[in-house]
Amino acid sequence: MKKASYENQAPLTLSRKPLLIVLSGPSGAGKDAVLSRLRESAHLLRFITTVTTRPPRTTETNKDYHFVSTERFQEMMSAGELLEWANVYGNWYGVPKEPVKQALNEGQDTIIKVDVQGAATIKKTIPQAVLLFLSPPSIEEMINRLKQRHSESDVDLALRIQTAEEELKQLPLFDYLVINRQDKIGRAVADIEAIITAESCRVNRREITI
Repeated sequence: MKKASYENQAPLTLSRKPLLIVLSGPSGAGKDAVLSRLRESAHLLRFITTVTTRPPRTTETNKDYHFVSTERFQEMMSAGELLEWANVYGNWYGVPKEPVKQALNEGQDTIIKVDVQGAATIKKTIPQAVLLFLSPPSIEEMINRLKQRHSESDVDLALRIQTAEEELKQLPLFDYLVINRQDKIGRAVADIEAIITAESCRVNRREITI
């Protein structure tokens, strides 16, 4: 019986499809800090900046959010310029659609940050997106982080805590849970990088359609 020869055969390759990664989680989870560290990682990701009507905090710039008026936000909604939007704690937040489409068309893995209700919307409209739920290891730690920010009134803080408890119940909507422990943000970033690598190695690749 003649032996099969594998010499000079082309290596096994799979077509590379870009990922749409959705990072979400409750207030105090550390989403902005994790995104900042991911920008320094070896993974080439396109970061999409969220549009919001919320006033900037003292440490924030247009690199963190695109701060717009309520009128401009309403115009973007009416014109279909947003991938998803939601009113969170009395302010509007949304993801601009065109930068996401452009990045994916260029074959670039793309990451967006949304609140939990925004993630649920994207799950319905783009089911092949990779949904990551970032969370502190406990409700107690989350409360401590929110208090340390000194950016909310007592009433707003109580509302954020109540909302976070409800958001934790939405965990089954997500593909992955990433725990962001105090002073161990590097571990959370490494977990996200590992998820991206694993998703990139899938035989049946996710194919994003917007």
